[in-house]
Amino acid sequence: MIDVVAADKSPLVTRALVRLFEEDERFNLLATATDGERFLEACGRFPFRVGVIGWDMPFVNGRGVLERLKGRPGAPRIVVYTGIDAGTVVRSAMALGAAGFCSKSEPPERLLDVCASVAAGRMAFPFIDVHSLNDNPLDTLTARERVLLDTLASGRTNAQLARELGISVHTVKFHLKNLYDKLGIGTRAQAVAMTLSGGRAP
Repeated sequence: MIDVVAADKSPLVTRALVRLFEEDERFNLLATATDGERFLEACGRFPFRVGVIGWDMPFVNGRGVLERLKGRPGAPRIVVYTGIDAGTVVRSAMALGAAGFCSKSEPPERLLDVCASVAAGRMAFPFIDVHSLNDNPLDTLTARERVLLDTLASGRTNAQLARELGISVHTVKFHLKNLYDKLGIGTRAQAVAMTLSGGRAP
């Protein structure tokens, strides 16, 4: 059987994954985690072959998990399972050493197939132009997101940004979340650092 540990911030998704893996005789779901930090703790506690992780997770996001596992002896092969814009995350996940990717918009059986392929030593990604792997992630931002990113270094609050840009605080938060997801980061400080570095991950 293929030992698996899954991590997702949503309790509903976690429960669905438990049921999905329990119903397939190929897999043995050892544990679940609600954030990237707990997933990494599981990696240190016991060996398993495949890890299924979300991209947007508390404490340590998907990018952080992949960065910490990169080059670690005996590390599980990672499948990123997310509903975030596939093109952007696929490029980041592949570049960071993930073994597979599955979108939450696909049938659940697709995730099982991806995990089985990854456990067998194969890579399992949707089609992507490999030449785009080195693209600048800042180029994926909309004009509004670029303006917002350029103003983050000023230290303005969300309310100040909203007044300056003529939008609501809710809209500022919406754009910031999309911006962070596209760049694979989780904080303003990381966003500012990425801007200053010309698009390289902080």
